Amino acid sequence: MKIFTYIKYFLYLYDNWDLRIAWYMIKQEIKGEQQYGINTTGADELEELDAMGIDTSHATIYMPVSYMLLEEIFVRLNPLKQQTHFLDIGCGKGRALCIAAHKGFKQVTGLDFSKTLCNAAAENLSKTKKQVTDFNFKVINNDAFYFEIPHDVDCIFLFNPFDEIIMSGVVDNIGTSLQNHPRKISIIYVNPMHKELFLKAGFNETWYSKKMTYLEASILENK
Repeated sequence: MKIFTYIKYFLYLYDNWDLRIAWYMIKQEIKGEQQYGINTTGADELEELDAMGIDTSHATIYMPVSYMLLEEIFVRLNPLKQQTHFLDIGCGKGRALCIAAHKGFKQVTGLDFSKTLCNAAAENLSKTKKQVTDFNFKVINNDAFYFEIPHDVDCIFLFNPFDEIIMSGVVDNIGTSLQNHPRKISIIYVNPMHKELFLKAGFNETWYSKKMTYLEASILENK
């Protein structure tokens, strides 16, 4: 039952932060999951990948971005810019992908190196497809460091999915895609620990927000 998922996640939040944050977050989780009809709550230490001998030393724990912050981010995206292809690098269970479909993106693509999380993302996107029929989705099980950015992607989402080593490779891949197919692109970076890599690559920060210490996000766009 889903109530056990909420309890487990509440305890995880409480152990890692405090009671106030845990209570605030779990209320947001329940409201958002019910509103969008998906199952993305929870934290995953990626233990199944370690057991398979897959190197997770550069990855961070799976934890979904809060619904409240996602809603604000999509409001802050340039409303005059008709963006169409949303790419989530480190997509987890697909929460951001599902919300992007609800917000009008016609193509959403998720990338994650955990097959289990990719399967969960595909399942949630299939549920979203029943509500929002006018979009296509793809979920790819691959390593972000070697992933070639599709030429028509115009919005990329990142929730601090990995360390500086992998992120530097992702920034290089984005730069290669822009060089081969010049276009405007927005980067949504939640918990932007390596934001300086994008700034050095020529991106400008067009919006930034930080609430309750841990709800931090940035939108960057190329010149």
